[in-house]
Amino acid sequence: MVGEDWIDRFEGLRQLPPELREALVAGSQVVEVPAGTQVFEPGQSADNLLLLLNGTVRVQQKSDTGREVFLYRVHAGESCVLTTACMLAFEDYAADGIAETDVTAVAIPRATFDDLAARSPVFRQFVFKAYSRRITDLFTLIDDIVFQRMDVRLAARLLELAGEGDTVQATHQVLANELGTAREVISRTLSEFHRRNWIEQSRGQVHIVGREGLERLARSSGER
Repeated sequence: MVGEDWIDRFEGLRQLPPELREALVAGSQVVEVPAGTQVFEPGQSADNLLLLLNGTVRVQQKSDTGREVFLYRVHAGESCVLTTACMLAFEDYAADGIAETDVTAVAIPRATFDDLAARSPVFRQFVFKAYSRRITDLFTLIDDIVFQRMDVRLAARLLELAGEGDTVQATHQVLANELGTAREVISRTLSEFHRRNWIEQSRGQVHIVGREGLERLARSSGER
């Protein structure tokens, strides 16, 4: 059970005065979302701002040809910028949000969101700071897709997805979706990584066995 102290998990909300903290808690609801659930989809109205307490939500967009392009992940302690944008502009979603893990989140309904955004500079700063940070991330994503070599991007993403471990649970198609490219491109690049003794592959998994090589390639992005 999540107590009312969830507000303190979000740095930008800690400075809310007591009466507004009470209004935020009273006007919000803690929700549980199982892994694999579609949190939102194109054409759906944005009725609640979600603040993640636990878990991860993947935001992606699908082209007319069916290709999926990964946009960003929402982690614990973050809000979804697409939801923020849709709520501010009174527009429907244009992308998908999928719960990658079991998720615990705070759902802030539009009425509460609008009320606090109008009354509280602290709440407005929290909303727009998160919005600005994610927009910067999206510009970086565009720069990567347009200008950076695929082998560099794939090396960096494998290291990111592996974290402190050495195994990435992902098919070639999932990695292609992550990087906005075709599965065949990922397969060719992974084959080259295997030839260099950086990875081993099994069904639905990539095992990192030469981390230093991948790290060296990923760092080369700064040498363009």
